[in-house]
Amino acid sequence: MTIKRVLPVLILLLTTTAVLADGLGDNDPKSVRPVPRVGVEVPDEDRAALEAGLKQLRGQLDKLAASKTPAVRELLPDIEIYHRAVADALAYNEFFSPGDIKKGHDLLGIGQARATQLAAGKAPWTRQRGLVVRGYVSRIDRTVQPYGLVIPESYNFNSGRRHRLDIWFHGRGETLSEVNFVHQRARNAGAYTPRQTIVLHPYGRYSNAFKFAGEVDVLESWEDVKQKYQVDSRRTSVRGFSMGGAACWQFAVHYADRWFAANPGAGFSETPEFLKFFQKETLNPTWYEKKLWHWYDCTDWAINLYHCPTVAYSGELDIQKQAADIMEAALEAEGIDMVHVIGPETKHRIHPDSKIEIDRRLQNLGRRGRESYPLHVELATWTLKYNRMHWLTIEGLGEHWSRARVTADVVGRSRLELSTKNITGMKFSFSSGHSPFDILRQVTVVVDGQELAAPRPRSDRSWFCRLTKRKDGWRVGGRAGGHGAGLRKRHDLQGPIDDAFMDSFLFVRPTGKPLNEKTGEWVQSELKRAIVHWRKQFRGHARVKKDTEVTDEDIKGANLVLWGDPQSNKLLARVVDRLPLTWGEGQLHVTEKGFDASHHMPVMIYPNPLNNSRYVVLNSSFTYREYAYLNNARQVPMLPDWAIVDLTTPPGTQWPGKITAAGFFDEKWRVRR
Repeated sequence: MTIKRVLPVLILLLTTTAVLADGLGDNDPKSVRPVPRVGVEVPDEDRAALEAGLKQLRGQLDKLAASKTPAVRELLPDIEIYHRAVADALAYNEFFSPGDIKKGHDLLGIGQARATQLAAGKAPWTRQRGLVVRGYVSRIDRTVQPYGLVIPESYNFNSGRRHRLDIWFHGRGETLSEVNFVHQRARNAGAYTPRQTIVLHPYGRYSNAFKFAGEVDVLESWEDVKQKYQVDSRRTSVRGFSMGGAACWQFAVHYADRWFAANPGAGFSETPEFLKFFQKETLNPTWYEKKLWHWYDCTDWAINLYHCPTVAYSGELDIQKQAADIMEAALEAEGIDMVHVIGPETKHRIHPDSKIEIDRRLQNLGRRGRESYPLHVELATWTLKYNRMHWLTIEGLGEHWSRARVTADVVGRSRLELSTKNITGMKFSFSSGHSPFDILRQVTVVVDGQELAAPRPRSDRSWFCRLTKRKDGWRVGGRAGGHGAGLRKRHDLQGPIDDAFMDSFLFVRPTGKPLNEKTGEWVQSELKRAIVHWRKQFRGHARVKKDTEVTDEDIKGANLVLWGDPQSNKLLARVVDRLPLTWGEGQLHVTEKGFDASHHMPVMIYPNPLNNSRYVVLNSSFTYREYAYLNNARQVPMLPDWAIVDLTTPPGTQWPGKITAAGFFDEKWRVRR
């Protein structure tokens, strides 16, 4: 084993042995294999037994759900995961081998046993050490999602002692159904089981590199674990290999202040160079695709690793070594010397000697824990989706998907110095007892050379300050996000379309007659596809209501995905006059250019006029399609805030039709002219 610190990426690309895992056959959008593949035929005898077992377990769950004991109802997801895993595999033909069918029988037995125990007032799995499988209900679509745990033998359920937590991201698995994941997590502890450490294995909603709803699954399962176990929030790390290594890079740069360390192995760390090198793909992206690559291109966020100690790993002969090498180059450009552990003469696996070295380094970092209130902060972002680093939060950008950067330094006991780029609003928040400033002295803030008088710390040693930027410079106070009234892009309300599916959403089905027959047929086809592919790719069941059934509670609590047009969808008719488009039977306008409404349809995301804390989306689900399922690096946003689709070109594996116009709204949600 060696530790490589600096190696030019070009040399690596010339010397690495090429091994195509996904294959050149996956580079043709006109010939796309199904992901996941179709399962095997279930024999009649097995089907009957599985259906009987599901019926029995559903009856047990229904009785438990009627319990008046909150503790009983809170544990239902730990049982529901078994029912849903088998029910979906049976309903959607996702037993991929005869062995999977046997696993289905086994899982039903475990679920029934847990239900029997809970009915008797017992839940032994909640105090079980070793391998444990549990579940939670996701806010996104209200489906139960599973996760696995490794609880160390040293864990004391009667003690308040908090434990280190490692989050481990699994690799790509096109047959990783819920049945296979739950079965695996009850039998396989994984690559690393450090002493006195809880290991969380999130499902990530299948095989999407833990992006979008998969990203939220990690955050939700992590939160669930923190509620149920004694976890040390200062000693949580992210780790993964292959596709899991890609996820690790993403979580490290987007949430750098939450981890004491990151340990990515193999995988990919950005889209364009990886696809050209690994997949041998010729790329012809649109201008907005290039901008949206910034979302998950970790090289663009490298400086954030200033706050996250990183130990990268690659096999010396692994083609996916490219991921760490290109990150190493990006970090070198920021002045950071990346530790890169190399497994000698090793292809796509973790070398045993490297594991020892990696564990040693993470043990040292774990003892130290993450820093909570550093005096120096670095933050780069391209979107308000990821806008926080420790005590500093960016509240407004000059322009989304252009690089924003802030460097902040606490100087002495009464001075804060900042330099910024592409930022219009910031806030600083030190909680009680953590202000670095003298409570008897006014704080001076110097931002981009401009000196401002800021408030003193409070008596509890907390400190809060907001800065907003106007045409004539910075000022203390003001409106979050910048000067001016009306709508503004802000955290979790900044687009693009895919962002709507990282929180609670509801598909709203039209019940009226469409303005045009062709557009009506397209809407019904795309809605049907959206429901099917949400389950296939994000392993949930999209909630669907007719436009006549949507309640005030739905408007308050969910992003509304409105399918149809102002004539066919009653809810769309209520809001269309407050959306940035003009839509009639003959013409459709977003910009000054008009489009024939008989064969053009808009897709769009915008703050809901009925509830500005939520989105409305027009005629779209997540925007990448079947071609992207073949390689996780392709699973990136394909459309910006709005687009016009020409339906004379049929939907395909990349687009819902021909995209004739598309763009981003500005920071006030206005159409760019």
